[in-house]
Amino acid sequence: MKIGIYGGTFNPPHLGHVTAARAVFELLKLDKLLLIPAGLPPHKDLPAGSPTPEQRLAMTRLAADQTGLDGRVEVLDLELRRAGRSFTSDTLETLREQHPEDELWLLMGTDMFLTFQMWHEPEKILSLAGIAAFGRTEEDTEELFSAQRDYLYRTYPQARIFTLTIPGVIDVSSTELREKLAKGEGGNLMAPAVYGYILREGLYNTHADLKHLSLSHLRPVALSYLKHRRIPHVLGTEQEAIRLAERYGADVEKARRAALLHDCTKKLDMPAQLALCEKYGIQLDELEQQALKLLHSKTGAAIARDVFGVDDEIYSAIWYHTTGHAGMTTLEKIIYLADYIEPSRDFPGVDTLRKVCYEDLDKGLLLGLEMTIEEMTAMGNPVHRATLEARDWLKG
Repeated sequence: MKIGIYGGTFNPPHLGHVTAARAVFELLKLDKLLLIPAGLPPHKDLPAGSPTPEQRLAMTRLAADQTGLDGRVEVLDLELRRAGRSFTSDTLETLREQHPEDELWLLMGTDMFLTFQMWHEPEKILSLAGIAAFGRTEEDTEELFSAQRDYLYRTYPQARIFTLTIPGVIDVSSTELREKLAKGEGGNLMAPAVYGYILREGLYNTHADLKHLSLSHLRPVALSYLKHRRIPHVLGTEQEAIRLAERYGADVEKARRAALLHDCTKKLDMPAQLALCEKYGIQLDELEQQALKLLHSKTGAAIARDVFGVDDEIYSAIWYHTTGHAGMTTLEKIIYLADYIEPSRDFPGVDTLRKVCYEDLDKGLLLGLEMTIEEMTAMGNPVHRATLEARDWLKG
């Protein structure tokens, strides 16, 4: 197996990191990519006010999701857990012990490659892994690479070196990016989820008011709560909510905010969900205490109100988007159905359901509830009483 190793401070991880990692992965035909945030970099100190190691790790994980290498990219806290400076030779030695039969490649940009001989234990590094150096801008030419490559081959005969220029790679200076963020700029230079995490954590002097976010800022913040594969669903739910709100005269902005936040706690496991229920005093019935799928709507509503200051109407739309209930408001119906029929949904009967939803909102809601009840019954799963009550209410 060929494994790529890409380290750095990732302060913050930006699109330059993401595009370079993906390009090198494909060009080298790697099987796995390891992203490793540095603890204490050997060549420079972290700037004052930098995020904590845990925050840089979280941002790197969000950035890893954006590489499109699902299941083939992994973020390690190996260097963050190690005391002292984060020397690459030590990291590679550990990885070699874990992967004795695999082919290791150390990824690095032009600046690092051109000063490689000044690193700590360069000979040891080259004995443990090959070097894959990439040019980040069009100015990084083969002429630069070839001179350094020849020097390293003469100095370290055992070296394995692969150099490449990546056309179109996004060239971003982390220092300049941090300055832009402090001015309210630079969000377009990062994966949306990474930018959202920075805003909600208040990193790099962003100081966003989470209770009064514009929709353009709420969207990346909401995405920062999600696993990568859920992002298309949430964005699709927002678009479906817009269409339904316009069709049935509901408040479009409220529909969008509810849609963006409706799954903000979806990725949490049962212990984390129950901890939030305890924190917010959420009372659970017997079924909810056992069914993980039923909890994220309640905890998500609590987060939406506590962290983002949503009003009662949005809170209620998120709270009931999984089960429904008797006497639903128009906004509650819209969020329930937008979640159900958004464009990425693909199940038997979804096209019919979509058609009915735009002909008559209540008929669409009734059909959706009946499909849910039928599916749950066929699987031998209990149906929440609120769903049954919603169906009976619509049927009169």
